[in-house]
Amino acid sequence: MSQLSSNSGACNPSTHSTRTNYSTHLKLPPLSLYVHIPWCVQKCPYCDFNSHNLKGGLPESEYISHLLDDLQQDLPLITIDGNKREVSTIFIGGGTPSLLSVEGMQKLLQGIGERIPLATDAEITMEANPGTVEAEKFIGFEKAGINRISVGVQSFNTSHLKALGRIHDARQAQTAVELATSLPLRSFNLDLMHGLPNQSVEDAMLDLEKAIVLAPPHLSWYQLTIEPNTSFYSKPPTLPDDDILWEIQERGHELLSKAGYQQYEISAYSKKGHQCQHNLNYWRFGDYLGIGCGAHGKITLPHKSKIVRTVKVKHPKGYMNLMRSYMDKTTEVVDADLAFEFFMNRFRILESCPKQHFTDYTGRLLTDIEQKSLNKAISMNLIIENKDVWQLTDTGKRYLNSLLDLFV
Repeated sequence: MSQLSSNSGACNPSTHSTRTNYSTHLKLPPLSLYVHIPWCVQKCPYCDFNSHNLKGGLPESEYISHLLDDLQQDLPLITIDGNKREVSTIFIGGGTPSLLSVEGMQKLLQGIGERIPLATDAEITMEANPGTVEAEKFIGFEKAGINRISVGVQSFNTSHLKALGRIHDARQAQTAVELATSLPLRSFNLDLMHGLPNQSVEDAMLDLEKAIVLAPPHLSWYQLTIEPNTSFYSKPPTLPDDDILWEIQERGHELLSKAGYQQYEISAYSKKGHQCQHNLNYWRFGDYLGIGCGAHGKITLPHKSKIVRTVKVKHPKGYMNLMRSYMDKTTEVVDADLAFEFFMNRFRILESCPKQHFTDYTGRLLTDIEQKSLNKAISMNLIIENKDVWQLTDTGKRYLNSLLDLFV
């Protein structure tokens, strides 16, 4: 079986040129909004996201105007019988969203609120880089409407931060988290990586111990992986071997559990009541609009009996100089791929999966799932099945790619 590292992607689903009709059981899941800010002061050598080094001034006002126009063009996708669907979470990612000014963030959030209905308790997250954020901006972002901040610390070891190409140091990382702690946010996340170049088990545990002392309500703790189209891919650093990586994960999980953190996703831990609702909607096969350069979306269209995935124009220069739609590609999720796509998401989270959700959110019946695949997954102790739910096992968590392979 192939072992899944904490933030590695699963294998790609098979592609098909035709599809059969969806079941009439297709229902609307919750809806989220992802907003992409594509610029960074400096691109990290491990990063394979759509991010670009900022050269010259940030074209903030121009880009925000395009984001809102992009959202406006997407409204037909979330309008059913003349009514716009309500958005339950917003996630502003990048790149480095904290490069925006407070005034720019206010304009963005106000414009979003004018175009789509937001739930009264909507979770609104912004990613922040400790190297680009000061106290005044944290405070201003919270007043603008951000109620959850995700701080990209990655490590509290300055030498490891340099190896990762980060522009902040350990002191700035700690200061940023302390600032987030002082604000009346509903929650905040601390991003931490392990399996770093030349990192020992003791180094990784020391990072976790420092994070735990700061008491973030949510902690994303994931393993560094080398992705194509990154500097690390062309010039790979020396990473810890598999035995060290497994010891880091085992000891780290024990340390976090003793500190009161509950693992609810492959690479996410939280205190009670502080799970990231935006990410949970992704993993539960919910819907999301994606606006901004290269942003991806997934939308259910029950009145057309289909689910579509969307991708926006990727490069900032092209995105802001369009003579056509911001939409670069719309692809229908064909029937033959639905089981894989559903389980690829659902089995990243450790909560049990109601079988009814498969029918509700794919439109397919349980009898459409390959029983041979389910039986093999059960016999391999990757999942447990009862009348109403499927439950990922500890073995399934460790060998998630092998489990997903069964549904391709």
